[in-house]
Formats: sequence, C-alpha cells, structure tokens
Amino acid sequence: MHRIAFIMKLHKGFEAEYQKRHEAIWPELKELLKGSGIREYSIFLDESTGNLFGYLQINDPAIMDVLPQQPVMQRWWHFMKDIMDVNADESPVSIPLKEVFYLS
Repeated sequence: MHRIAFIMKLHKGFEAEYQKRHEAIWPELKELLKGSGIREYSIFLDESTGNLFGYLQINDPAIMDVLPQQPVMQRWWHFMKDIMDVNADESPVSIPLKEVFYLS
C-alpha cells in the first residue's frame, strides 16, 4: 500500500461550503475512487491558512495519473473550482508532499 499526501488551497470564507460539498460527495465519484483502489482518504483543513491537507492510501500510485481523465473527476473539479485554487484544466492546485517519517 502506498501513502500519498498533498496540500491544496481553499478560498477564504468557503470552509463550510467545502465541507458541505464533501458530505454530499457524488456516489459515482465515491465509486470511482474506491474502485481505483483508494483507501483511507482524508482531507484536513488548517483554518488559519485555508490549506487543505489530503492523505490517501492506494495500491497502485500510477492510478493517480489515470483519474484526471475520468469524466466524473472532471465534473467534480468543475463543481469545486469556485471555492479553491485550480489549474487551467480546473484540477485543484495540488502540491505533493514527500514522506519523511512513518511509524507503523
């Protein structure tokens, strides 16, 4: 199992809206993520900065390069683009983090 962590940026004042949208995550998106082998997916918010810290576990990290091509993923990005920093293709600006310690 591979662990992946990343940081994204939420626009100020959209904390409740971000949480609301994720509490009602689309079933087809949830199915795609789980069907791709993603487990233990969490997103944490640093309320003082608006930084979102994402963490997930996945069997095959190469799947992360396939997910952006999926139509439901692209629709989710379009749905979320008004409340967070995004790239030109509407994907979230995501900064990968290097793992420097793990206690099992």
